Formats: sequence, structure tokens, C-alpha cells
Amino acid sequence: MKSPVHRCRDVEHGRGQGRAGARANCQQAEQRIPISKDVITSSAASAMWFIRDACGIVCAVITWMLVLYADFVVLFVMLLPSKNLTYSIVNGTLFNILAFLALASHLRAMCTDPGAVPKGNATKEYIESLQLKPGQVVYKCPKCCSIKPDRAHHCSVCKRCIRKMDHHCPWVNNCVGESNQKYFVLFTMYIALVSLHSLVMVVFHFLNCFEDDWTKCSSFSPPATVILLILLCFEGLLFLIFTSVMFGTQVHSICTDETGIEQLKKEERRWAKKTKWMNMRAVFGHPFSFLWFSPFSTPDHGKAETYQYVV
Repeated sequence: MKSPVHRCRDVEHGRGQGRAGARANCQQAEQRIPISKDVITSSAASAMWFIRDACGIVCAVITWMLVLYADFVVLFVMLLPSKNLTYSIVNGTLFNILAFLALASHLRAMCTDPGAVPKGNATKEYIESLQLKPGQVVYKCPKCCSIKPDRAHHCSVCKRCIRKMDHHCPWVNNCVGESNQKYFVLFTMYIALVSLHSLVMVVFHFLNCFEDDWTKCSSFSPPATVILLILLCFEGLLFLIFTSVMFGTQVHSICTDETGIEQLKKEERRWAKKTKWMNMRAVFGHPFSFLWFSPFSTPDHGKAETYQYVV
């Protein structure tokens, strides 16, 4: 947290106050100004959102390639050569549905505005239009020159202030914030399920091949089959652990209504405490339904939340 002296540099006070009065007011408790969420919502929220970061783009492409590789091994190495048609159809359908939902969630998390504050709106004219009273203050970000609402943080990769920013994830090439956290949670959940399903199928395939002739277990040669299965096993185990941990931390963050950055910085809680169920509904939408698990459904947050123009 910034000290009062440092915070004064990024503050705009009500008209009619001198520099000494501004510094004195900065030492006192600020009077926060309730502002409708619509005022601080970027106009790009309804448009296409994509971060042009080389590292993030490479990580996103690698993510898709790994999922497609797993799908290739599952279908062409394990299921199509199987003699059990029912086993192949059931597992093939289930695996591809989970993989499709995982990639759709990834795409939504990557191409959805995470909650960016309008850039460059901290102009003198706009601040004067707010008609601040003496003692009222608004904070602006010196990096992107935007009025900074409560619980917003600046991302150095996105180069924007993000509302309720949890962290920047290179695997989705985007920040995880207020507007796309649902899709990120679904992405980690579906990847974990895909990884678990593939590991179970690999174990069953190895057991069947040890009891039968390896040449009849796959259309590939035995050495190639073993290499492909071992690589899939390693990938599945690695991503199962990683995404399960991420899924758990995200759900915990949602239930406690405290983002990863807020936990890391141990920021003082200045927002109303709500129940865990209310916090879950705030992210996934109202009311509870199967749409919570759909990456194609945009959460219905109900009435717009009131934000405060304060760091």
C-alpha cells in the first residue's frame, strides 16, 4: 500500500483547495465517491479484446497444441484400434466434449475484456465534470492516466487498470479480472477433467496391451505407441496437478472475495463482506443453473455494482 504522502501525487481534490489543504486532506480519511459501474466500464468491453504479447501468444498456441495432441493420441492410438466399440464411442464422445469446452473456455478467457478501466479518462475536464466537493478525492493511475476505482490494479502487460484483477496469466494471454474470471475457472476445471480422463484411459490401455499382443493394440508400431502414451501420461499428470491447484485457488479467492493481488499485498478490506454463495453468484451469474458451466453463457450480474473512485 502506498503511504499517504505518495498517494497524494495521484489524487485529484475538490475545487477550491490549495496544495497545503490537499496534503492535509490526504492524511485524513477520504470521502469516497460512489460511481455507477457503467461509468468506469471500457467501451472495448463489447468489442474484440486481444493482448498483443509475444510470450502470451506463444503460451496460448502451446496450450491448444497440447490439447490437440492429447486428442490425437486418445483417438488414433487408444480408441479407434480398440475392439470394444461401446468403450470407444463413450470415451471418445466424453473426451472430445470436455476438450471442446476447455478450448472454448480458453478462447473466452483470452478474448474477453477482463474489466479494463477506460484509458486516459483522468483529464482535468472530466474530473471537473464530476463536481467534487471539498474533501472528496479521486485517484488516477499515472501509468495509463485513468481514474482508478476501488480494487483496480494496473497490469504492466495489458497496460491497463483492471477491475478486481487477480493475476495476469500468460497461458490465456490475458488478465484474470472481474469480467472473465468465470471463463478462466471453467478453463482450469475442464483441463483438469480432460487430464484425469486421459490418464485413466492410458492406464487401461497399458493393462490391455500387456495382456494382449502390442501389435494389435494400436495402428502404430509398439515403440511409437509407448512413446506417445508416455508423453500423454506426462502431459496429463503435469496439467492435472497444475490446473487442479489453480482451480482450487480461484474458487477459494471467489468465496473469500479477495483477489490474488489483494492477498499478496495484504490490502486492507474496504468492501462489504458477503456470503460465499453470493460471491459465487457474483462471478458465475444469477441464478444457479447449468449455464454456470457453459463458456458460451455470459454471466448475468443483475444490478450494476457501485464502485468507488479510490485505490
